[in-house]
Amino acid sequence: MLTYDSTGFRLDGHPLRILSGAAHYFRTRPEQWPARLAALRAMGLNTVETYVPWNLHEPAPGRFERLDELGAFLDEARRQGLWTIVRPGPYICAEWDNGGLPAWLTARVGRRARTSDPEYLAAVDAFFDVLLPQVAERQWGRPGGSVLMVQVENEYGSFGGDAAYLGHLARGLRERGITVPLFTSDGPEDHMLAAGAVPGVLATVNFGSEPEAAFEVLRRHRPEDPPFCMEFWNGWFDHWGRPHHTRDTDDAADALRRILAAGGSVNLYMAHGGTNFGTTAGANHADPPFNSTDWTHSPFQPVTTSYDYDAALDERGDAAPKFAAFRQVIAEFAAEHPELARYLDDREPEFPALPPILTARQVALDEVAELPFGPAVASPVPPLFEELGLAHGLVRYTTTVPALSGAYPLAVEGLRDRATVYLDGERVAELERGVEGEKLTAGGGARVQLLVESLGRVNYGPQVGETKGLTGVRHERQYLHGWQAEPLALDPLPAADWAPGPPGAERLARGVLHLDATGDAFLAVPGGGHGYLWVNGFLLGRYDARGPQTTLFCPQPLLREGANTLALLELGDAAPDRVELRERPDLG
Repeated sequence: MLTYDSTGFRLDGHPLRILSGAAHYFRTRPEQWPARLAALRAMGLNTVETYVPWNLHEPAPGRFERLDELGAFLDEARRQGLWTIVRPGPYICAEWDNGGLPAWLTARVGRRARTSDPEYLAAVDAFFDVLLPQVAERQWGRPGGSVLMVQVENEYGSFGGDAAYLGHLARGLRERGITVPLFTSDGPEDHMLAAGAVPGVLATVNFGSEPEAAFEVLRRHRPEDPPFCMEFWNGWFDHWGRPHHTRDTDDAADALRRILAAGGSVNLYMAHGGTNFGTTAGANHADPPFNSTDWTHSPFQPVTTSYDYDAALDERGDAAPKFAAFRQVIAEFAAEHPELARYLDDREPEFPALPPILTARQVALDEVAELPFGPAVASPVPPLFEELGLAHGLVRYTTTVPALSGAYPLAVEGLRDRATVYLDGERVAELERGVEGEKLTAGGGARVQLLVESLGRVNYGPQVGETKGLTGVRHERQYLHGWQAEPLALDPLPAADWAPGPPGAERLARGVLHLDATGDAFLAVPGGGHGYLWVNGFLLGRYDARGPQTTLFCPQPLLREGANTLALLELGDAAPDRVELRERPDLG
């Protein structure tokens, strides 16, 4: 079993330095797991860490999906010679929609999420009842087990201070058979560690630089715990409309070397980032200045489809510059401290072969379909996405201005996150949350229609748990009532009536890619504004001309020999007529 004290960890009585890398099973396809995990082992790591996104596995109350993927990933890690660290939430942040919390739950409990509120805890307990048995049976020491540690919540000290909530989670993990060490992780700040740590549970810290200072703060709070950087931020994620993030390789390698020299165990975040497929990407509010507490009105920043993270392994799993640099640092440490740099087995790791990249070509979009909205729901006010049973996608809201009204300004309130506005069937404006839009005016009897799109729920900070849609439309000071709302889920590709025709805005378009052999691909939508791209019915994610990301990664398992269907939905005012396959990624 794994034990620890202030001097470090011991596994089955022998000293161990945990050399871990984060790779999320839900950001890659299962067919890719062996190669990704083999590459981590080839970098010199002895452990892999993964979050568990609750909203992926319980998309509706009591409806559980894809639960076996976690266990299968843990089994594959063991086969590849890696121990594992599991971070089951219930909140994970992770630049993942709503921080992993189900939208149906946060819409119901609101600000009571991540507290000891009984309704919220009952939902957490029900999820853990079905999730945790596969973790418990794969703990180290059990046949085929690999799990060394399990996390209690995530960075809770950055959110609140409900000690009863953390205590409930820790007890719940133990009651459900988790016997390996539990841990928390927080920023290396006094107030975060004071609120986020749990008595009797290992405390770890997350940071990207200055490890000596971070470990000193941790030591003040937990002198009996070994230093552990649970998230070494060696890269960073991207937001639409913002520059692509990179970090100097030598700088990152130096910080890793200093973590190990300070006696620390480490988890590279990320070792391999992967992809925010579908509508899973989260969003953030820009951090306000430290002399301000106004998170509510700070800019909304949706996260890109790519989660490349400038990691040691790039989005398709190939070695990026940090791979060799980190491997060298770890090799030097292992040579100096062979008694600490231990591994699950003595195999000689090799970097795995990757699929070929498909050659450049174009796919014409020659069939179209109208958007197949669901049945209209009548409501006096615009119903939220969550009230319509929709996590993400589109809702078309329609109402009419009272007939005897004059021509007055229209004001759209509570928009989350983007809307195209029509008056009497004419497209008049595109509005985006937090961005001052065009001034709108409507007269009596005008038909008002808004096509509203969600762009990802906030995954960190006080806005976690937000709803999607809009809260109202005012005509001068008077709210418009009598709405019809038509929902449309986009993941997977909705069934539609296809026919030959030219592409256009707000209609589906598709074409066929013929392949003699499959491989990885990088897809682009030249001339597109913003929208969604599917491959064989699987939603790759969003594209957006604002960048920084231009290409979407399409992994080999989504393609097949013969005919492959590419479909897109353009929501801007463009009409892209083709999809391009390119031979290299463009992340900005």
